[in-house]
Amino acid sequence: MNTMLLTLGRLPKALDIARSFHAAGWRVVVAEPFARTLVGASRACAAQRQVPAPIAGHAEYLAALGAVSRAENASLVVPVSEETPHVAHLPDARLFTMPPQLVLRAHHKQGFIDMAQSFGLAVPESFSPGSAEAVALAARSDVITKPVHSCSGRGVRFFNAGDAVPDEAGHVVQRRIHGDVISSCSLAHGGRVASTVVYRGKLFSGAVAIAFERIDHPATEEWIARFVAATGWTGFISFDFILDAQGRPWGIECNPRTTSGLHFWRMEDIAPAVLDATQPLRHRPERVLQQAYSVLTAAWGRGGGAALRSLFTTRDVSWSWSDPMPFLTMTATSWPIIREAARRRTTFGEVATLDVGWNG
Repeated sequence: MNTMLLTLGRLPKALDIARSFHAAGWRVVVAEPFARTLVGASRACAAQRQVPAPIAGHAEYLAALGAVSRAENASLVVPVSEETPHVAHLPDARLFTMPPQLVLRAHHKQGFIDMAQSFGLAVPESFSPGSAEAVALAARSDVITKPVHSCSGRGVRFFNAGDAVPDEAGHVVQRRIHGDVISSCSLAHGGRVASTVVYRGKLFSGAVAIAFERIDHPATEEWIARFVAATGWTGFISFDFILDAQGRPWGIECNPRTTSGLHFWRMEDIAPAVLDATQPLRHRPERVLQQAYSVLTAAWGRGGGAALRSLFTTRDVSWSWSDPMPFLTMTATSWPIIREAARRRTTFGEVATLDVGWNG
């Protein structure tokens, strides 16, 4: 039996991947910093191994991850979320992602903009803070600033045209496109998109969507296909866009990994599509999905009536009658995140990957 090593087990999207590989006859092992995880509670998980957090040391994390991969005789290593830029450096392993140089460039806010511009794709002007270009941009246009390695909306600030914009190292100054925010998740092989999900948030906890709606937007899918073809991408890749008043998509960020859009694929199709470029990757029939625990938390706060309506009318991404324990034990397996969110007085989504993210 082949073994697949999953490099994060705490998030619902990891659960979909684990269940799919298990259904395809693979042995699934999770290696991540938490001792207990959502995937670890699943019948799809054969073993869970604890490794140091990347934030404590990149080299130490890779050494431990490599040791697990060898000990478990992993045939494939699949990164899930913000740990992907670290995992991309793992030597002597078959990885479902791109080489680290390309992953890091796509993950970097300015590097992504420069790449997309070189491919002739629509992206907002973006410059280093304090540069003559950034000063001129801020004088004539509304702008945002954000850390070059941020995620989940952390550190994003908004400025009106003419405002003084701070000269902050490690940030980018970007023209603000006014419009609707949408996101995507794609799976690709050798520069060809197998399938794309385009979706928007319906309910939010802070800057992180906790209920989602799949939409049809051919222009966005075309934008993604051109980027994937130009980079020869293999693996998961995701983007955030702004749709302007004319409905034109402007790429604002690239996530060289999965996002919650993955939940809109049929679970049973994910593993076959990862393993074979010719296999179909179909959308689920549901147009709206939710993360019920997060929605329940929002219902107690400012989410109010909208969260309650979602809670009782929308399908949860993690619940399965044949594999109920991940959902039923989610409070216990997510306790490190809940505790940290309470300590920082922020949202679950904004702290869920703090210990595994790439900070340059």
